[in-house]
Amino acid sequence: MRGGAGRRNEPYPLGQFPDSLLFEIAKQIVHRLAIGHSDITGDDFGTIFAQAVHGIHRGRPLGIADVEHNGCAWSVKTIKTKNADLSSVRIARLISGRNSPDYSLGISNPRANPDNTGRAVLSVWNARVNEAMDQYDDLRIVAMIRNMETRDFLIFEEEGHRFTATSYRWEFNKSGNLEGFNRATGEHEFTWQPHGSQFTIKRQIPASARRFTINPNIPIVQPESILAAIRFREDWVTIHGQV
Repeated sequence: MRGGAGRRNEPYPLGQFPDSLLFEIAKQIVHRLAIGHSDITGDDFGTIFAQAVHGIHRGRPLGIADVEHNGCAWSVKTIKTKNADLSSVRIARLISGRNSPDYSLGISNPRANPDNTGRAVLSVWNARVNEAMDQYDDLRIVAMIRNMETRDFLIFEEEGHRFTATSYRWEFNKSGNLEGFNRATGEHEFTWQPHGSQFTIKRQIPASARRFTINPNIPIVQPESILAAIRFREDWVTIHGQV
């Protein structure tokens, strides 16, 4: 983050979510459940998180930045799971979207040289990080793992950063996807799918992760009740003829 020392105006220390922030996130999830939403999409969580930190949910990301507030920015992710015990989850797979090492990067045949393709994929990620870092003093990745059946949620945060391409080796797996492995540890850290160019970063969930649960018996507010509460009138709607 611009040398690290330039960080300022952070709403809370990195990864140290205050209880008040978790409560605001949970409250907004309850609202969506009450009006009939069965799930929380990535875009939903971007809006929820932005409101919780009193920030802005960008219409289009700047690099990897989805939410901004007072010089701080977040790449916001949510992951759906059926794991019944989120306290036991240790790994998160963060989908970063399309990272396509196309002809502009000199990759006409991705399978010809896996290491070259992997380095190109990381260069796309790094360029997006650079774009966000040019604008913001503090760049973070915040992820929420959700089990909507049990109403159990796990949230964690880490610093947004570039990856050093030479630190990884790459090979195609049996499914035809490209996997990146840390040369020092041998750990599998990345997966890139040639079809669709989806890039996934595999991360260890930090000890600072926080968990919260929501009562599974949230009552559903019927549309008629909402219309009555806002005193809906028929003259709010105009039916036009055929176009």
